[in-house]
Amino acid sequence: MKFGASPLHERVHSDVAGVIAAPFACWIRWAVFLLVALIGLGIRLPQLGARPMHTDEAVNAYIVGQLLSGESFTYDARDRHGPALAALALPLARIEGAKAFSDLTESDVRLTSVLAGTITILLFGAAVEMFGFAPSLIAAILFAIASLPVYYDRYFIHESLFGAATFGLILSGWHAWRKDSIGLASLAAACAAIMLACKETAILHFLALAVAAFVFWSWNLRRRSIVSIRLRVLLTAVAAFVLLSVALYTWFGKDWKALSALLHAIPNFVVRAGGEGHQKPFGYYAHLLTDTWSCRILCALACAGFFLIARKRNPSPYGLLAYYFLFLAVIYSLIPYKTPWLALNFWLPISLFAALTMESLWRMVKKYLPLRLAIPAFCTLAALSLALIAHDTRQRVFVHAADETNPYAYAHTSDDLLGLPEEITELAQRKNIASPRIVVIASDPWPLPWYLRHFAQVGFWQPGQPVGEADFYVTSTEAAEQYKDLLHNFRPEFFGARPGVLILLWSPAPK
Repeated sequence: MKFGASPLHERVHSDVAGVIAAPFACWIRWAVFLLVALIGLGIRLPQLGARPMHTDEAVNAYIVGQLLSGESFTYDARDRHGPALAALALPLARIEGAKAFSDLTESDVRLTSVLAGTITILLFGAAVEMFGFAPSLIAAILFAIASLPVYYDRYFIHESLFGAATFGLILSGWHAWRKDSIGLASLAAACAAIMLACKETAILHFLALAVAAFVFWSWNLRRRSIVSIRLRVLLTAVAAFVLLSVALYTWFGKDWKALSALLHAIPNFVVRAGGEGHQKPFGYYAHLLTDTWSCRILCALACAGFFLIARKRNPSPYGLLAYYFLFLAVIYSLIPYKTPWLALNFWLPISLFAALTMESLWRMVKKYLPLRLAIPAFCTLAALSLALIAHDTRQRVFVHAADETNPYAYAHTSDDLLGLPEEITELAQRKNIASPRIVVIASDPWPLPWYLRHFAQVGFWQPGQPVGEADFYVTSTEAAEQYKDLLHNFRPEFFGARPGVLILLWSPAPK
């Protein structure tokens, strides 16, 4: 008689093995993505304070400084963005020991964006159920090392946090719809609220996602109702979005005027969309994203991935992402106002599309070549691509971080300006001035408040306003003409503020 395991025994054994294997596989997955995130963190941290502070960074840092001094966040719909970045940066600054604006350093504030970018990389681990393990891992690696995300993840601006929240919205929103889950819907609403609290332009992303979802449903899922999600789940998500948005914009109930200011942000946004000196042609982002060889290769792979998705026309999450990318790219390209950091919004779908193409290429190579040839060939191509990406990242992020030839360094503060506070300190020591009085006269003084933050007596005036006596004056070239009589006993020294913009330091002329 032949003995063997019964079918029931085999099934039970298989079920038990699956129960054991599932947590193990999950642990392995998160260990891999955590490693990639740590690599991304390691790339983003070195020389974090070496690059000069961009004007936008200085403004955001000043807001954090005000919060450190005990003031509440005041939303300015005309010339500022939402409170989410400051809300994240404030506790980090306190952990780092900062108690006032003067205590902050470039590394302190930029760490906020570094962490947001690292979280985005880690979120690819949560995308495995939607996009597959291999594409998610490849996309995470691309996001971790490519020049564009690395560069702006080291900028103290809203884009990195905005990108992390956008990714969170896509992931949790998809699963909330599939599983009809109150918890996931609330998480999606929280991500949407953080997006809005980062930048008012979140409305454009909500619009692109809504249109993409409708087109995706119309083409692929007509058998399933688009409103199949329970009303209770939907209402919970709406309530979570409203409550968190109100809490952030009113700075947790301290400034209720922010809600009316937020309504005025729409006409201000429409005016700003016209350009305000930042007008660029329709193809600006396409040119920016293909400016280096590594970016051209990645964008070519992304285009191939996009067409693979469009050709299949199946209810895969890639379809939803493709529609979202297409509508968002058209919206941003049509708006005359363009800045390079906005291109970070495209890098999430680009990295996933490129990763999908790479997975498809591997399957093709494996199909026509034996593994002993396919593996070395594919690994060689991958190594060469990674080396090219690493070279471009080094050049853009570290070697030429603030150079005029770097398209990412848009209207960037010049290295020359770093010498201004040092020059004032040296001149004050020569003249035995313990606490120099400094008057700044310029219509746009930024980022001077950041670079003069260590001086106790600094005042800022608009050109044409009466000013008092001071030990040193800092003026724009235009303002210098208006104050000839005041400055006749002072000698000027020029400093480059940013490309095409000079400022003058006026110190007492030798008698």
